[in-house]
Amino acid sequence: MEQRESYSIAHPDIRSVLDARINIYRTLQNGGRTMAGVRQVISTLSNDGKELMGPDVLVFHYPDNSIINGSLLTCESNHFAVLKSRGAILNVYETGQYTVSTPDRPIIGVFQQAFFGGTSPWQYEVLYINRAKLILEVQGVAYSREMAEMGYHVSCYVHVDSKDDALHLVQHMPIAGHYVTIKEVNAYAAPVIEQSINKIVQVTELERVNERMPEILELVKDHLQEFLKVYGLTLNDVKALIFPKDERMKELISLRAFGLSEIDAVRYYTAMLMAQRGIVSAPNMAVGQPYFVGNPQMAALQSTPLELPKDHE
Repeated sequence: MEQRESYSIAHPDIRSVLDARINIYRTLQNGGRTMAGVRQVISTLSNDGKELMGPDVLVFHYPDNSIINGSLLTCESNHFAVLKSRGAILNVYETGQYTVSTPDRPIIGVFQQAFFGGTSPWQYEVLYINRAKLILEVQGVAYSREMAEMGYHVSCYVHVDSKDDALHLVQHMPIAGHYVTIKEVNAYAAPVIEQSINKIVQVTELERVNERMPEILELVKDHLQEFLKVYGLTLNDVKALIFPKDERMKELISLRAFGLSEIDAVRYYTAMLMAQRGIVSAPNMAVGQPYFVGNPQMAALQSTPLELPKDHE
């Protein structure tokens, strides 16, 4: 077992945590020594017991190139572990602790000691797959039939269901560095969600978009599940919110909900803006009557139609 120093990470960013652990592993590999007769333990826990695979990490590549025959591989209840050798997948592990079986032989170990300091660089790799339910969050813009700008926020709950799905994920999801984060998966799901939402919103009037939410959700589920299946991800549920992106449109729709006509809603909205600025003619705007400055009697005459005497009818 390699003697590893304890460390603590104050920054909450998962990338900082993982990069810090990787640097520690590399430092130990350059200057550390392995205790004779003690087997190496492979896990996702740091020396102080912190779990490195949080809700933002889908795949974690164990950052150590000294995995050999007899190493102990620990797999938590919400993880899968995939063992690879020079690109080929050897096995997929579920919950438990396993002794890694590799084709190493004593004679090969002598060559490893002589040429690689005891290990063959990256001959064996372990990829940990997060099988817990994770959240994909996608935001974007859609346009209604009137070309009004609509914002949307979609939350998708996904998980890796089986060992076969873990294999699909490792085979089809590219890994840059030592981990795949949920934000990187969002980049795959975003175009599918955007296309599904716009397919319905673009032919729907602004005021009736929310009436078609069940239809929108079903379309997003169908398209997204078919797409994520290739990567071994199972879609559990989809939650979506679509709203007018323009604040003025939000106010006008709210006024229309009170039963006002389109022109009345515009007048009331304008009157509210005028009242906020202290303009005295705001009530006139609300009722659709002109505002006269000066003689109030003239204003009354202009506002109220004159009645002709009966003898002049």
